[in-house]
Amino acid sequence: MSVTIRSRLLLLVLAVLLPGLLGMAWLIDNTFRAERAANERTLRDTSRALSLVIDSEIGQRATVARVLAQSRWLDEAPALTTQQLQAFDLQARRALQGLDGWIELRSATGVLLDTRSSTASVPTVPPPMAGADDLADLPLVQPLRLDQGPEKAYAAIVQPVQRQGAVVLNLVVTLRPIELQRIIDAQALPPGWVGTVMDSRGVVVARQPGAAAYIGRTATPDLRARLASGTEGLFESVSLDGRRTAGYFSTSPQGWTYLTAMPREQFAGLVPAAVSQVIVGALLLLGLAVVGALWVSRRIVGPVHELKTAAARMQAGAPVAYRATGIVECDEVAVALAEAAEAIQHGRSDLERQVAEAVERTRQAEQRVSQSQRVEALGRLTGGVAHDFNNLLGVISNSAHLIERHPAATDLKLPLAATLRAVEVGSQLTQHLLRFAGRRPVRPQAVELGRYLPELQELMRSVLGRRIEIAVKVAPDTAPVRVDPGELELALINLALNARDAMPSGGELRLGARMAGPEDIEGLEAAPDRRFVLITVGDDGVGIAPELAARVFEPFFTTKAVGKGTGLGLSQVHGFCVQAGGEARLASTPGLGTTVSLLLPASDGSDPEAGIAAPSVPATLPGIVGIRVLLVEDNEELGDITAALLRSHGASVQRAGHAADALRLLKAQPFIDVVLSDVVMPGDLDGLAMARQIRRQHPTVSVLLISGYNTAAALSEFTVLRKPCPQEELLAALRDAVAARPGVDAPASHPSAPA
Repeated sequence: MSVTIRSRLLLLVLAVLLPGLLGMAWLIDNTFRAERAANERTLRDTSRALSLVIDSEIGQRATVARVLAQSRWLDEAPALTTQQLQAFDLQARRALQGLDGWIELRSATGVLLDTRSSTASVPTVPPPMAGADDLADLPLVQPLRLDQGPEKAYAAIVQPVQRQGAVVLNLVVTLRPIELQRIIDAQALPPGWVGTVMDSRGVVVARQPGAAAYIGRTATPDLRARLASGTEGLFESVSLDGRRTAGYFSTSPQGWTYLTAMPREQFAGLVPAAVSQVIVGALLLLGLAVVGALWVSRRIVGPVHELKTAAARMQAGAPVAYRATGIVECDEVAVALAEAAEAIQHGRSDLERQVAEAVERTRQAEQRVSQSQRVEALGRLTGGVAHDFNNLLGVISNSAHLIERHPAATDLKLPLAATLRAVEVGSQLTQHLLRFAGRRPVRPQAVELGRYLPELQELMRSVLGRRIEIAVKVAPDTAPVRVDPGELELALINLALNARDAMPSGGELRLGARMAGPEDIEGLEAAPDRRFVLITVGDDGVGIAPELAARVFEPFFTTKAVGKGTGLGLSQVHGFCVQAGGEARLASTPGLGTTVSLLLPASDGSDPEAGIAAPSVPATLPGIVGIRVLLVEDNEELGDITAALLRSHGASVQRAGHAADALRLLKAQPFIDVVLSDVVMPGDLDGLAMARQIRRQHPTVSVLLISGYNTAAALSEFTVLRKPCPQEELLAALRDAVAARPGVDAPASHPSAPA
């Protein structure tokens, strides 16, 4: 599916910004949830604690009532003398010291004693008790009594007095709302919060704020229903003063309830001002990024369309005028197109002139020599013209490939296809005269550390800055290491960057190399006769904790803050060392610094190509004429073009779509020289498993694998080419695979014609 540059830039902006916005939304949501959970815990803990205090306050009076009910002065009840009542009155007053309220002694006919009076009273008619006409036979806590008005309201703890198995009196200890109000007032609830004590009927006994103004009022119906559903829990309701609240209630074993509530919007959580500013800023940033992407895309699309127009003019044979576009890549392509168009015009004129001259000379030669001489002369002339014409085709082809590398190449498919077709037609005119060969892949090189590390010191100095000193020390007897120099440079730079982050105030980076001793390679899985070089990179930074040091080589693991590191630097160092046949180790002491050791195999000097650049381009292509190839490729288009390429070089090619087909073909037609197979394929067998099976069942058939993935397991057993593979590398690998078969002679190669 084709996507415009504008769409790609917008997608890029969204891909960069949206994860951050989503992460910010997730953080805000978690903040709200955490705040709500904290509010719920605060309400619950406050309610439970105050419920225990209220229960303790009621229990204290219940204890006084139980103790007084056992008084010896009540043994003659209900017929008590004045002296007995006076003695009990004195005992009751002493027990009530430090407590508000009073004590009453009631019989079935009246109140025998009331500590509010100065002396014991004669029996009077008592007020009714808790909805019962007779004496209570079990201890109970009465609800709030409001028959004398809210200012004289009280609750009572009724304790039966039993003598000889019968209830003869009721001992009443009162509890005044003001006592519970003092408990609530001592809590100093936050502004806007509500704390309430209610009796077993849901009547307010004490409240903050409001105090006495709410005593005797009944809770709302929905709250009473919630209280009836359990002994504690979270609720949402409307307070008696009309505010929407969320709270928590806890009911004591005596049936009294304490609840704490806060405004509902505070319970749900408020967006802090800083968070609001971040949200607004993020939205503004997203808008500016989108506008900027649209502006940049407009500045890019214009030059790309101009390139498209220039390519169309070149296809039509018209001159192409160069005009600066402001984009370096587009300007380079435009210059190449203008030069190519001019070269094509000159080449066409020269070709027409030379052809005309050749025709004229040929016509004249027909009169003097035989047909073979005329053909030979025409061939020599055409060969000279073809050489020059191929140079022009190379300019055009390279220009087209340069355009293909541009991000906007999808808009230039038509002119690119036309240009490449023109190149193909011109190439067909001269393919019987000219052939091309390629280079073999670059091999690991022998790196002389005594020269390499000091040269790398200057590059590291530009990376680390002036605050960090770099010291390099290479032992004189250090052997060269056989590695990929680019990967070694990347590994050392990654270690240097980690050291820089560990020394924010500056310090020293120590880079050293020496031959590894027996103690250094202890535990390393390597051949005992191999030599290793130890490269160390040390710093005097903050160091790494022991529990983290064991994980530093894991991919994506990092001790840096979010956005400061990817966790792939040390992973690259470890992978580089392992792939080279060595190992990476780390030692660190918090506060003193970190040292990373790279154990790398020393070069044995047996490879003549080690340390040498890639060989020069050979004059001929590796011959594969007559080689019988079984091509196993599940991608039909790729298989077709690969088969056509191999057939064009003289090979006999058979096709298989997957491993099972290939094994059936080998069983039916065993006369195959080499199997060229992809590694990753559908089905029960992949390319590696199929190659192992072929090796067991058909030992005279060579197997060559090709893959775009890092197939370390296959590399240890078979030759693996990287996909896409250059034509010359593929041909050379096929030739080598056939030549390596035991007891089988390889077909002779066919050299290419000189260019």
